Amino acid sequence: MPKFITTGRLTKSGVDGLMAKPEDRMPALKALTDAVDAKILSYYLTTGRNDFVMITEGADMESAVSAIMVAVHSGSISDVETVQAWTSAEFAEMANTANDIVGKYQAPGS
Repeated sequence: MPKFITTGRLTKSGVDGLMAKPEDRMPALKALTDAVDAKILSYYLTTGRNDFVMITEGADMESAVSAIMVAVHSGSISDVETVQAWTSAEFAEMANTANDIVGKYQAPGS
């Protein structure tokens, strides 16, 4: 299954909610990812530009985006970015495929 890395920031509303009711957000995140048949591999709160990073495994990017839309809609997070990730072995397979099709594309004007 594809893996996705999601980063983002807590909004003022998100921080206010956590301060008013400090809680482990993993059960809420698990319920959301379960709804799109995805699995949380890891989740961390972080320092720096982003406030959290979550690595998930799911069926496809469309499902990941659907879950993220629900979380953003809550108003508790913003500036969310999700990228697909591959293992080194998976990427080597893609490089092998690229090698097999080299020469099939011509740059504009060539």
